[in-house]
Amino acid sequence: MAASRGRLAAVMATAALTAGLVGGCGAVHKAMDCVHTADTIADGVTDLQQAVENAAHDPGRADSALDTIEKNVRKIGDKTDDADVNKAVDDLDKAVGHVRTAIRNGDRTPDVGPVTDAAGELTKGCAK
Repeated sequence: MAASRGRLAAVMATAALTAGLVGGCGAVHKAMDCVHTADTIADGVTDLQQAVENAAHDPGRADSALDTIEKNVRKIGDKTDDADVNKAVDDLDKAVGHVRTAIRNGDRTPDVGPVTDAAGELTKGCAK
């Protein structure tokens, strides 16, 4: 009987460990997706900065960079339930909207600093 209880305890411990690892892997996978997408957004921010610098020569490039950032921000927002990441996603979305509005209103050198700052916060949120 003692051996049976020992075996049952071992099976239960193994099941608990396996459940923890499976759950942990899911969390790790989500975090890696977040970090990868945040890295892609950082590349998009660099493209946006370059596009703003060259807006006189190619005004559509900034709009395209903003579209790419927004698409990638949505990917992260759809996949996370982390409060810090969601706040960073919201801040980045707002910052992108402000830059887009500025460009539409004729500003050829909009301030992209808030976009850069929000992208940095998103990266921090994904990495924690």
